[in-house]
This record gives sequence, C-alpha cells and structure tokens, in this order.
Amino acid sequence: MKSIITGGAGFIGSHLIDALLQIGHEVVVLDNFSTGRKENLEHVAGKITLIECDLADKGEWISAFEHADWVFHLASLADIVPSIQNPESYFRSNVDATFNVVEAARHASVKRLVYTASSSCYGIPDHYPTAEDSEIQPQYPYALAKRMGEELVLHWTQLYELPAISLRFFNVYGPRSRTSGTYGAVFGVFLAQKLAGKPFTIVGDGEQTRDFTYVSDIVEALIKSAESSCIGGVYNVGSGATVSVNRIVELLEGESVHIPKRPGEPDCTFADITKIRSELGWNPKVSIEEGVPKLLEQIDYWREAPVWDADSIAEATTDWFRYLDK
Repeated sequence: MKSIITGGAGFIGSHLIDALLQIGHEVVVLDNFSTGRKENLEHVAGKITLIECDLADKGEWISAFEHADWVFHLASLADIVPSIQNPESYFRSNVDATFNVVEAARHASVKRLVYTASSSCYGIPDHYPTAEDSEIQPQYPYALAKRMGEELVLHWTQLYELPAISLRFFNVYGPRSRTSGTYGAVFGVFLAQKLAGKPFTIVGDGEQTRDFTYVSDIVEALIKSAESSCIGGVYNVGSGATVSVNRIVELLEGESVHIPKRPGEPDCTFADITKIRSELGWNPKVSIEEGVPKLLEQIDYWREAPVWDADSIAEATTDWFRYLDK
C-alpha cells in the first residue's frame, strides 16, 4: 500500500506516519514546512519519501499520486488571528491547495482520500453535543476556508465519484502539537508557560469547555476512514466528553491569571460522535486524565515555543476583538 500525507511534517501528520509505517505502508510526505517541523520527521528519516512543495501551486509533486492507494489531506494553515490578518494566505493554503489535491487524486484514480475538516465550521453551535447536520456558521477566515475545502471534497465525490470522506476534528492535543510563534491552541500556550514557570493565562472564567481529543484517537479515526467503504460522508471526531479549561489547569498544576473572554468563541465544543461510532466502528480511547500525563512526559518539546503572558496575548489578539466583537 502507498499512502500520501499532505502536511506530514505537522502535528497530526507525523503521528499518522508512524501508524502507517507500522502497518507496512510506503509513505510519501508532501509539506512546505510553513507550520510543520523537520524535527517531526527525524525519527523516520530514510523510511519515507519527502517532497517539499507548495500544494497551492501545481508542480512535479502531482506525479507522486500515481499508484497511490490512500491520500490523507492534512495540510492547512490554522489559527484564528492570522487568518483575520491575512485571509489570502489561508485561502491559498486551505482552498486552492485542496482543489489541486482532489484533482491530483481524481486523475490518479486513488482508492481513498480522507480530508481533515474542522469543527470550527459550526461557529457557535445551537446544540450540544453538536451533530454533523448542525448549521454551518464559520466566524473567521480559517473556519470558512476549511469548510470551503470540505465542500470541494464533497462535490468531487458527488460529481466525479472521488472515493473521499471528511472528518471534522475537535480540539486535538498531544505530543508534537504546534510550537509556532502564533498565539493559538491552549495546550501549546500552557505547556510553554509551565516550562517557563509562568502562570497559565485562562480566558474568561475558565468554565468554558472543550472536546479535547488525543492524537492517537485521531490517527485511528483517519485509518478507519481510509479502510471504510463510505463515500461522501462527513464525520465528527471527538473524545465523547467536554472538559473545562479550569480542569486542564488542575491537571497541569500551576498558578493562573485570567484574561478577557473573546468574541466569536463558543462556550462549549462537544462533538456528537454517534455517526462515526455506528458507521465506521471508531471509538475514542484516551481520556483527558490519561492524555495530559502523556503530554507532560514530552514537555521538553515546547521548550523553544514562545511564552505568552496577558500583555503579549492582548497585543496579539487586537484584531480578534476588532473584527469579531460586534
């Protein structure tokens, strides 16, 4: 079996590589290292084929799709504030690139394409847990671009019978999660603060809850999706629970400070995973109480990550409040 992973040098992609190599796949990684890290691939050097390329530009990378069995399209730009500040780059990376990938997959007649969508497409949901048929109401360009990529994939399944499936991830965490200079995911922020002996910056009162899903469960969902015969389906991938930010701080153990609540963010994310359980036979295995200690075992990974405080976060999120506080 030959598998292609776009964004394979990233957080989730690098864990997916490990799983695919373990089951004997030939793995080809396509990445431009805009967010992925070469360090994430050091342990698989010589075991994979790495092609450095920009998927938004057609090029020689398309030939890698020949004779591919599975394609996992993980490559994208993430984070809210940068998408507000520079929407064009997000549409290039998350929409234009997706178009090129689905076309490459179609012309190569791949057996399966799995697209990684985002639960941010639901915006501020009306119901919890949130099911796949809930209203789509993205709040910022990142969420919109990921949803548009998903629509491309689903349209290609309908029109061209591309054997594809889409997974909407909820709050993924685990070793190798992003350490970029962009203010973003809570665990990356908190772990760098813990290493630096700084207080955790809790947004609002900390009672907001998130569906934190451990990366090994995400990888299993990706592989089960590739193995399935379902075409054109959309599936939530979550932990089956929702956990408060205050609980995360308890598990990480440290002092904390509170910063202003932000507009455009839901008070809760909580995936209804009934569909993926029944149709794909996938179930999450790692609870937050099991996942956080696993993360702390590899905390040195975040030693070079930026350390945020209340003042630097306020400066970095100025445009967040400017455009979303309406």
